[in-house]
Amino acid sequence: MIIPILASTPDWLAILKPEGIGMHQDSAADGTPVAGIVTLLQQQQAEELWPVHRLDKVTSGVLLLARNAEAAARLSQLFADHRIQKYYVARASSRPKKKQGWVRGDMEKTRNGSWRLAHSQNNPAITRFDSCYDAEQQKRLFLLRPFTGKTHQLRVALRSLGAPIDGDERYKGESADRTYLHAMALCFEDQGQLHRIVQLPVSGDWGHIPAEWHQPWDILP
Repeated sequence: MIIPILASTPDWLAILKPEGIGMHQDSAADGTPVAGIVTLLQQQQAEELWPVHRLDKVTSGVLLLARNAEAAARLSQLFADHRIQKYYVARASSRPKKKQGWVRGDMEKTRNGSWRLAHSQNNPAITRFDSCYDAEQQKRLFLLRPFTGKTHQLRVALRSLGAPIDGDERYKGESADRTYLHAMALCFEDQGQLHRIVQLPVSGDWGHIPAEWHQPWDILP
């Protein structure tokens, strides 16, 4: 498998992570070790790489990796300071409680590694979103911008809206061939240069992504 390189500088690579591959080594059902995306890319590029953020195993999309320790520290700090804008698209089969706006609430751990959104606001997960209905697919598409980086944040946010992501069995999404959550874009400034990296979902099963969403920073600034 060749992992697509979307953008590169001497300090970092932006890649298209496929769904179904974890960040680090995992195990198959029979116990066989399965390499994670970092190892696979290091083998492909024949260089050491540092992950500076993460995507869930079920999520595809734009992933940034540093090419040296100094860049890793710098980019990790940008993520920690929420100075890198992240945009996702998701697909759901149910009608949400609202079509656009904000989802805010504390994340509470439940059973089996799952989470739920609480009404409290002590250290809330914050997500802004827009949505549209694809009549041909009879699905609702969501454009999501997380302002925090909580575990399963976007999956829980859509579940709380009554529109769990298609294929997301953990959060009661409708059965599908994959979990329809894709990290579509990163927007950030690094060493005085603005970078905007956009990669639409590859699969046609997503339906029609609105043209205005191709520049998501104009929709959810």
